[in-house]
Amino acid sequence: MEPRQHQLLLTIKGLPSGQRPVIGELAERMQIQHHSTVELVNRLESGGFVRRHRSDKDRREVFVALTSKGERVLRQLSLDHSTELRTQGPILVIALKHAMRTAAKTGKNK
Repeated sequence: MEPRQHQLLLTIKGLPSGQRPVIGELAERMQIQHHSTVELVNRLESGGFVRRHRSDKDRREVFVALTSKGERVLRQLSLDHSTELRTQGPILVIALKHAMRTAAKTGKNK
């Protein structure tokens, strides 16, 4: 799964209650163009990760929802990323502290 597709799944899942999962809202939250969001939804829909359905009140309005497959994949990716952060996180903290010390020393020498 491409990173942008994963981000769209997260965006759908993370919408606050009361926010409607329509293309425009998803595009705004991801800070991408409407047509780019449509293409992401097309690819995710063809993979069985999301589905579109029309509003009962306004048939012009189309909602995007995660499928059970999309939920499963998102859950697995979250678990994988959590494990990676636990194992790689301490190494990243050490590297960042080293970079900050080096930057501080370099700044003092100017």
